[in-house]
Amino acid sequence: MDPVMVATLGLALGLAGGLAGSSIGTAKAASAGLRVLAEEPAFFRQVIILAALPMTQTFYGFIFALLGTTTVLPSIHGLTSLKVGAFLGVGIAVFCAEFASAWMQGEVCMSGILELPKTKGGIWVHTLILASYVELFGILGLVFGYLMLIIIAGLPI
Repeated sequence: MDPVMVATLGLALGLAGGLAGSSIGTAKAASAGLRVLAEEPAFFRQVIILAALPMTQTFYGFIFALLGTTTVLPSIHGLTSLKVGAFLGVGIAVFCAEFASAWMQGEVCMSGILELPKTKGGIWVHTLILASYVELFGILGLVFGYLMLIIIAGLPI
């Protein structure tokens, strides 16, 4: 199998993790939002914002794949099987980070959305803050993954 293709597959896995996790996380939060909005349409703004939060991991996965394919991968001279395997491994790690971060952020947002009517909206800011904690793991997945690609490629940091 072509080494560039396998390395590119590793980069694409970062995007795939973001897409899959964001889909699940957004669906969970949006489903909870529909239940709340059926009873309390006044919470539309809060529901829209909370349901959209898990989408950001798709962007992190895209940035990882884009930077890897446009800047790191073309700069490698002599793509060895060790480097190809490392690219694949980093891609799997980024996949896991983006997937888990988006899914779990959706769970946090879902919980916050469901509590909006009970708290008369008072839980909204708290939910944003707690959801940002989970978001951090998606950001770290992107940053650490990209740094690992640079190290594997032998490029200066």
